[in-house]
Amino acid sequence: MTVAASTTASITAPVADPRLLALAHYAARGVLERVLAGHGITFQQQIALRAVVTADAPPTPDDVVAQVQGSLKADPADIRTTLDDLLAKHLLVADGAHLRPTDAGRELISVAAAEAAPFTARIWAGVDADDLAAAGRVLTLVAERANAELAALTA
Repeated sequence: MTVAASTTASITAPVADPRLLALAHYAARGVLERVLAGHGITFQQQIALRAVVTADAPPTPDDVVAQVQGSLKADPADIRTTLDDLLAKHLLVADGAHLRPTDAGRELISVAAAEAAPFTARIWAGVDADDLAAAGRVLTLVAERANAELAALTA
């Protein structure tokens, strides 16, 4: 597969491997973290806040911890600290045993997504649909296998 560079030249893409996957992830995450920093929140805070904002029903803190841990493989104690931070920033509110996003929390998710959208569009622009489908299949398989290995390590 060749990928058009910013000039008219083409380069041969390297074979995907763990390092290349990590470099792509952290490059894209770095862009998002810059956007989030402008709003005073971290990547993990955004993931937790988004989990509450997009939930079909108000989740419990345990629900959010489980979802974020499943996504980020983060320490549950750190995720609970993240939820405390979001409550202190008035982006979440406790409603009995459940968490609800505040208007400010919903607005922050919406604004940050809108600010990140042009970067995301440029990053993904022009990537062939077949390449995206192949990458999706490979990344799904890698994630499934890595999750199985992690489960075996923690069993």
